[in-house]
Amino acid sequence: MFRLVAELGRRNVVRVAAIYIGIAWATIHAGTILGETWDAPHWVMRLVTIFFVLGFPVVAAFAWVFELTPEGFKRTSEVDPHLSLTHRTARRLDIVIIALIIVVGAMLGGERFLVGPQVEQAGVAAARSASLNPGSAISVAVMPFANLSSDKEQEFFSDGMTEEITTALAKIPDLRVVARESAFQFKGEKKDVRAVGQALGATHLIEGSVRKVGDRVRIAAQLVKADDGVNVWANSYDREMTDVFAIQEDIARAIATSLRMPLGLKPGENLISNRTVDQQTYELYLKGVNALRTRSRQELDLLEQVVARDPNYAPGWAALTQARLEMRVYYERRGEDSKKGPLLEEAETSARKAIALAPDYAGGYAALAAVNSNRGKHQEAIDLFMQGLARDPDDPELLNAYSGMLWSLGYLKKALEQQEKVTLLEPLVPLYNRQRAQLLLTTGMTEAGVKELDLLNRQNVGSAGLFLAQIYAQQGRFAEAADQFDKTFASAPTDLFAGVFARPLVETAAQVLHAVANKSLPPAQLPNFYSELNFVYAYTNAPERMLDWPEKALKEGDYRPLRFTWWPMPSSLRKTERFKTLMRNAGHVDYWKARGWPDLCHPVGSNDFACD
Repeated sequence: MFRLVAELGRRNVVRVAAIYIGIAWATIHAGTILGETWDAPHWVMRLVTIFFVLGFPVVAAFAWVFELTPEGFKRTSEVDPHLSLTHRTARRLDIVIIALIIVVGAMLGGERFLVGPQVEQAGVAAARSASLNPGSAISVAVMPFANLSSDKEQEFFSDGMTEEITTALAKIPDLRVVARESAFQFKGEKKDVRAVGQALGATHLIEGSVRKVGDRVRIAAQLVKADDGVNVWANSYDREMTDVFAIQEDIARAIATSLRMPLGLKPGENLISNRTVDQQTYELYLKGVNALRTRSRQELDLLEQVVARDPNYAPGWAALTQARLEMRVYYERRGEDSKKGPLLEEAETSARKAIALAPDYAGGYAALAAVNSNRGKHQEAIDLFMQGLARDPDDPELLNAYSGMLWSLGYLKKALEQQEKVTLLEPLVPLYNRQRAQLLLTTGMTEAGVKELDLLNRQNVGSAGLFLAQIYAQQGRFAEAADQFDKTFASAPTDLFAGVFARPLVETAAQVLHAVANKSLPPAQLPNFYSELNFVYAYTNAPERMLDWPEKALKEGDYRPLRFTWWPMPSSLRKTERFKTLMRNAGHVDYWKARGWPDLCHPVGSNDFACD
């Protein structure tokens, strides 16, 4: 052993190895610092590290076998004829040492490139499990980035950056991204980070600003702890608009590194995977998404321009599907059925295009699930929802839609479970909170549901007052129901009084409530309400007319009103043959037989069923 150590020293193996490791360490660390300064791609330093790791056994073996002489490199055993080892023994030792160097190098490389990823993936799996527990998970909320551009019309761009960075962070498995929409409630407000973090259920907040001038954009971002406001990380990026996706990627990766979280990515995979190189197309997309959120009725035109300019941009196709479905509902509410005609077929086409372009993008599956839900293809819709959630389990919009689908099919407890997840992720979105309140009422938790609706009503959330009046009437509080009904529509916007909410229909529905409150007869002739107003039929001599709306909607391919057939009042309707026929025509019975019976129904014999 002593002779071997002496031989290693004499042949300069130790010295060469030490010099090599020193050069490698200095190069990697210097490259990391310079890479961050120059915004170099992450794969550059990965290649440098691989080069030095793989080069070590080669250099060490070369140092053992060869020595530099005035005549050039020669085998060490040939340089000094007075070797302490015989020539034959030296050659054998060459083979043994080289083999050992190769084995050690392979072990080190395997640890770095084979075992390392496995350990990381195990860490990702454990982190993903921990992230499912809101009490133990690190959670972040991306606050709306401030628009520092001189043009206030660029507000859509700063909002878009907020959403895109949020989407990138949502791909990190152990990072719980909350309040994707709720955070916008604090836009433009200066509030204590502790109060905001508590309201949003976030342990960390991401704040930032966007300044866009011509073809350049400057994005500043910082990560702060919500409990004490301590800054964890901050950086700014000043680049060409064509590099905006790289900025989003860098911000998301830097935040993950600061929180010491594995990215859980496959080799060559990025957090920002759907990219379009055209600046104008991307800005059109952000404008379209903003219009979709605000229901400005411009979203359809904007998003059609996006896919016309870049037919390979999957998020554009998914957003276009949402726009087509939203406009379909808009035209239906206004009684303009002729305009909504081809929108469902077009929505299916755009949704399938999104999936074909990006099979790992949850948005495409959510879009196609919504289309199938509108078509009454229940099994296909549920399966698509599950595929979307497998790709993004914390997408509140997807969870909310999935909950609504379960509600329509009668799986009330499961629907409420999904809606509770939505509330944890998005505590301040009125649309989601209204659906939660409705599910609380449907499952018999009346007090909690009324409390939620009352809060929404005081916040002037549309239709919250209408559902509150329904519950008051169900409880026999008819005078309060009539007053609440009047208040709701007295403060409603003018454009609400169109289509199914035309003023004469609203006034007639109010007359029914007032008549019941005053113990007098309601109007003898009642119109077809075909909307949420139809609950007033329950207090007339024709309660079965509550089924008029879902029956009409079903003929037109609209399955959403079916969820209201599960409301507590009047439950006697669910025992009628008319209700059974509706469920059969809707395909619900076939679904129940295939996937299991809902909360309130059970099979009777081989071809019948009953509901409570």
